[in-house]
Amino acid sequence: MALSTATYSPTQKGIVISIPTLVLSVSVGAIMLFFLLSSLSTCSCPPSLQSFNDNNNGGGGLGEVDKKERISATQEDIKWIKDQIQANGLHMQDNVLRKGINPRTRAQQLQDLIEFKGISHYEGQSDNHTALPCPGELLVEGHHSNYGEPWAGGRDVFEFLAESSHLTPNSRVLEIGCGTLRVGLHFIRYLIPEHFHCLERDELSLMAAFRYELPSQGLLHKRPLIVRGEDMDFSKFGSGVVYDLIYASAVFLHMPDKLVWVGLERLVSKLKPYDGRIFVSHNIKFCSRLGGEECTKRLASLGLEYSTKHTHDSLLFNHYEIWFEFRRSKA
Repeated sequence: MALSTATYSPTQKGIVISIPTLVLSVSVGAIMLFFLLSSLSTCSCPPSLQSFNDNNNGGGGLGEVDKKERISATQEDIKWIKDQIQANGLHMQDNVLRKGINPRTRAQQLQDLIEFKGISHYEGQSDNHTALPCPGELLVEGHHSNYGEPWAGGRDVFEFLAESSHLTPNSRVLEIGCGTLRVGLHFIRYLIPEHFHCLERDELSLMAAFRYELPSQGLLHKRPLIVRGEDMDFSKFGSGVVYDLIYASAVFLHMPDKLVWVGLERLVSKLKPYDGRIFVSHNIKFCSRLGGEECTKRLASLGLEYSTKHTHDSLLFNHYEIWFEFRRSKA
């Protein structure tokens, strides 16, 4: 059969295609497929879709950025916010009555809640659909003034401790005396569920934490383990848990030295060897009152050693804190 003859026999019905035409068609199809595959490999997708593809293929993209997310503000961040204030021509003004804004003190706000309940509210208890009723004293955030410094200082403490301890969201953290979660809220938000633990003795502080702070911040799903207790009793946290960070902010100041040492002895086995850290704020008089050499020996007998002293500045107000760092020296 000659090359120019049809692919099908003369007795078959259908379209007759010559072999040169068939070869040419296949060549054109191959070229088109090559260009299609090339365009897909250099995807010009929207940024969000490109990031999704990168993440699924093990590349960079947003998923990797999230894992390395910064904790504290950079100089570029600070410059940006200052530029926004300047660009909008903003200046601090007296907080007085003006259209649409009615400034109230916390005491006035609480009285308004008691007297008027809210702009719109249910009159009868049977009609009240509030899932987690919160006392008015907590709703007006009076507990934010329980500290000797602004509530915003809690973020400063979190940033310092998280970065100094090289924490990741998978780390485990124990706070001794978390109060109303001025600092703890930031750890709870950062860590994966159930990885923040706290021992607190003050009932009103715990009520503020459970009935206002966690629900209002949308953190109920993080399930922090917050235990009411005192005398450095950590038995309710379980025997197998090991922490990357244990810290006490201005708590040891109010404890007898003997109780602090009891607590440290109980905490050593709960601290990750070598990499785990204990941070104590303000001073370590429980140690310095023994004298430097005796303090070192006492720490060593527990399997702890003193590392260094830190200071860190507040982002928003003229204030700095002192922190003392300890680590577990034995496995």
